[in-house]
Amino acid sequence: MVRFLTKGGLMKSLTKMIFIIYFMAFFPFIRFISADLQKDYPIRPAAFTQVQVHDVFWAPRLETNRTVTVPFALKKNEETGRVNNFRKAAGLMKGPHQGKRYNDSDVFKVMEGASYTLMLQPDTQLKKELDNLIMIIGTAQEPDGYLYTTRTIDPKNPAPGAGRERWSNLRVSHELYNVGHMYEAAVAHFLATGERSFLNIAVKNADLLVRTFGPAKKRAFPGHQEIEIGLSKLYRVTGNRAYLDLAKFFLDERGHYFGGEKHDPKDPFSVYDSDEYMQNHKPVVEQDEAVGHAVRAMYMYAGMADVAALGGYPDYVKAIDRLWQNVVGKKMYLTGGVGARDTSEAFCSAYELPNASAYTETCAAIGNALWQQRLFLLHGDAKYVDVLERVMYNGLISGVSLDGMSFFYQNPLESAGKYVRSAWFEVACCPPNITRFLPSVPGYVYATRDDVLYVNLFIGNAAMVDMKGQKIGLKQETRYPWDGVVKLTVEPEKPAEFSVYVRIPGWAMNQAVPSDLYKFLDKDDEKPTLKVNGSVVALDLDKGYARVKRRWKKGDVIELVLPMPVRRVVAHAAVKDDVDKVALQRGPIVFCAEGPDNGGRALNLILPDDGKISAEFRPDLLKGVVVLRGKALAAASSAAGKVSSTKEQDFLAIPYYAWANRGAGEMKVWFPRK
Repeated sequence: MVRFLTKGGLMKSLTKMIFIIYFMAFFPFIRFISADLQKDYPIRPAAFTQVQVHDVFWAPRLETNRTVTVPFALKKNEETGRVNNFRKAAGLMKGPHQGKRYNDSDVFKVMEGASYTLMLQPDTQLKKELDNLIMIIGTAQEPDGYLYTTRTIDPKNPAPGAGRERWSNLRVSHELYNVGHMYEAAVAHFLATGERSFLNIAVKNADLLVRTFGPAKKRAFPGHQEIEIGLSKLYRVTGNRAYLDLAKFFLDERGHYFGGEKHDPKDPFSVYDSDEYMQNHKPVVEQDEAVGHAVRAMYMYAGMADVAALGGYPDYVKAIDRLWQNVVGKKMYLTGGVGARDTSEAFCSAYELPNASAYTETCAAIGNALWQQRLFLLHGDAKYVDVLERVMYNGLISGVSLDGMSFFYQNPLESAGKYVRSAWFEVACCPPNITRFLPSVPGYVYATRDDVLYVNLFIGNAAMVDMKGQKIGLKQETRYPWDGVVKLTVEPEKPAEFSVYVRIPGWAMNQAVPSDLYKFLDKDDEKPTLKVNGSVVALDLDKGYARVKRRWKKGDVIELVLPMPVRRVVAHAAVKDDVDKVALQRGPIVFCAEGPDNGGRALNLILPDDGKISAEFRPDLLKGVVVLRGKALAAASSAAGKVSSTKEQDFLAIPYYAWANRGAGEMKVWFPRK
């Protein structure tokens, strides 16, 4: 009998356990059926296990992740000594700690991704691999629950930055960051298998933290956020309020420095130890500008949303709403990437968005996606999904190659040819993050609130959504993002009255992004159309959603047509790197020019405003993409570096996410207009 631990005791019903697993989403959004957990996000996403994707765009990527990237990442963790660190800590082999102090987290992230792939498709061999890793990790864990391989292996000589004593250098040690990822992986494994082997390890560690940290105990905060998300997930599956309270404690410690942990300025790690870098410059509820390390910021904002929803803290919501305005209004790239500064992976000043040196880390894009989804679940506004979609189709999947075996850490918007995808990295946070995000994509398609069904993303799928105790079957057919035609068949168990909210993307309503940071150069007069059972219905818009309320019956069909002209995009005048430049977008896809398609060059291309650009689908290119064709001016430069002449040539642009899949070469997103 599967047992499920709650605050009130053990729920012994196997039927209820299966019900809970079935309806649990990839990220901690689904409300458990427990009297102990009353607060939650007001909107509930459909679990990714409820949505079977058969889409021309996403289905191949999910399958590549399952069959190629997850096994590849598991193998890399072995080859690079990351798993051996656990064996050494467990006494199963001898030798010093290998690699960075935060390498434990890469093992946990891949285990999380592997667990989610098990939920999508059973795999006996993969299950055995996970069981073996869990056994090693459990043996490496110290008797009181402590788990940090570099210190367990050799407490006197841990990896640089770790500190010799427990919790002695939390600002840079990643001690709590690592176990935060372990909590997420352990919850994923529990939901995938119903087994508590990994969850027990996580609970034992979290209980140690509860005994150690708190207002009347040790006061400190983790320099790299993540544990806040992990603790929130543990709270969901255990009902232990102490975990949620500890997550809030770590957040609230920021801006109120306690202890004597500040780094010596002569220490090489001190560059990563400024208060702004780790969002410690103000209490979290007072922050109104995104500063510091972008991944840390995104994880913190997502963690604040979780704690706010689960604990009922409106000040947190007000803070992340202010921060959203700052990011989307002043600090986000057209691709949805965040974190411009290449020397520190950090946010720059307002409107400082360089293209060639853009860092825009893959992990930061994933963190941005997690944050945007949480904001939608809090507010029910399509603008958050607009940003989420922009991230997903551009700055996030650009981080993994089409074959699933090479990656980008950085995702610049311009390249002179120095960027090449890598099979792995010494700091390998991004590839494992990809493995755990991609299986979650189906969970972003639909959501419900009371008698409202939200249709957020346009992805071919068959789904079964629970709404007010009734199963609603859904079938979505589309070739999006290459085509703007979407057909949704609604199949309720029995006729019922409810509302379907269909997102009308901002880009289809002449709004490039939900701020004035980017805008379309010209207006498109063609409007989206919506039909129900063949009859046109007016776009009754609310917060970006077309609302259709009726008594639905099996076989009812919604048809949405989104015009997809090629749009020229310009940036806010304060973005000096994009002054007098234009970018190209069609639907949700941002395009770039790459050397192989433009005579070996891209940086010399000019796109005059009056040039006609057309779109066509190329099934033979980059596993099938829409390309943009037209004429451009190719500039030649004088010895002084100034343009000496131009000549017209054919121009071809590909989706930004697909660049550098044919080797190194020039690439650019923003083109001079003259």
